Amino acid sequence: MKATGIVVEYNPFHNGHAYHALQAKKITGADIVIAVMSGNFLQRGEPAFVDKWTRTKMALSNGVDIVFELPYAFATASAPIFAKGAIQLLDASQCSAFCFGSEDGDIEPLERSLLLIQQAGTQYEQIIIEATSRGLSYPKALNEAYIAAANSTNIQGALADLSKPNNILGFHYMQSALDINSTMTATTIPRIVAQYHDDAIVGNQIASATGIRKSFFDSDTLSTVSDFIPPMTQQGLLDWQATQQAFGNWSSFYPLLRFTILREGPERLRTIADITEGIENLLYRAASHHGTFEGFMSEVKSKRYTWTRIQRMLTHIFTGFTYAMRRDISDPSYLRLLGMTQAGRLYLNEHKKNLQLPVVSRAAAFSNPSLTADIHAANMYALGISNGTADSRIGTDYDRHPIIV
Repeated sequence: MKATGIVVEYNPFHNGHAYHALQAKKITGADIVIAVMSGNFLQRGEPAFVDKWTRTKMALSNGVDIVFELPYAFATASAPIFAKGAIQLLDASQCSAFCFGSEDGDIEPLERSLLLIQQAGTQYEQIIIEATSRGLSYPKALNEAYIAAANSTNIQGALADLSKPNNILGFHYMQSALDINSTMTATTIPRIVAQYHDDAIVGNQIASATGIRKSFFDSDTLSTVSDFIPPMTQQGLLDWQATQQAFGNWSSFYPLLRFTILREGPERLRTIADITEGIENLLYRAASHHGTFEGFMSEVKSKRYTWTRIQRMLTHIFTGFTYAMRRDISDPSYLRLLGMTQAGRLYLNEHKKNLQLPVVSRAAAFSNPSLTADIHAANMYALGISNGTADSRIGTDYDRHPIIV
């Protein structure tokens, strides 16, 4: 059996995601689709709308055959580290190809851009260092270095637009595959109808996950997003709404986050991953002044610190993820199986001797610093969803078995 891999968050799973899974399988001639999916906290530094188990069930009902969890240390990191972890897992899963959505929708400009950066070498890295020292955010510094390299190249043909979020991630997937000498073939499909930051538009059947979440939180009703999601997603969200106190977002998690910041104080905040340059003092001051997440962020956000970068810091504060913990996790060391279809089960049985990492189907049977961080993050997410009440489902992730569809 042949597998193609995709890197996903499914926050939540929508019609565009179903299209991606279908096209990934079609254009690569694969028998199954393997998804590496972020857990309960995501790459943009925010709690997932619903937990990883609910999103896994949505995926398995809509074209995905195996879901492996991207460990917390990679799922909540910057784009290069996020991509590194995801691609290593897909490669370890013996995927023959990986497929991502991009604004360009064409692999050749991305291949030329990859060659360009290789040729630029240390000059490219030096421009990034110099630009960040001037106060530019990392994405803007990267784009400045890329433009400088593009202006001095003799490479023929169009280059990818690396100011676009999905092009950037795709580029990093390809870079990561190159770095580990992966034999996987890189493929891409164009994002259709809705881009990452677009609002959900009535009358369309495709909307971004960002637009879907915004539409829900603006209206507080799932009926406003039903056109954009498959029936199993709709049912999963209805079940969540009936059994949980909230959908995941920083506004509802903020009371616990604020308590944590004020309890830890600047000195202990400095040990938390991604806290740099004295920002711990600003975070402490903002938490002292503001009773809402929106007010807190209005004081903290600046040109130097993007919204996403700050949210990643807050995620690590909330979960207690320190620099010391990060140093213990350099590469993915297991395949945490969240769920599979019958076709996925056949694939794992067929390839189990060739998989490059152990498959973990039950966390209680495997000991590892990265998995410990994953379980702790799941517990903290459960605490945030329940607002610290007796209904918190703390500890359930430890003994959970994979979902089989």
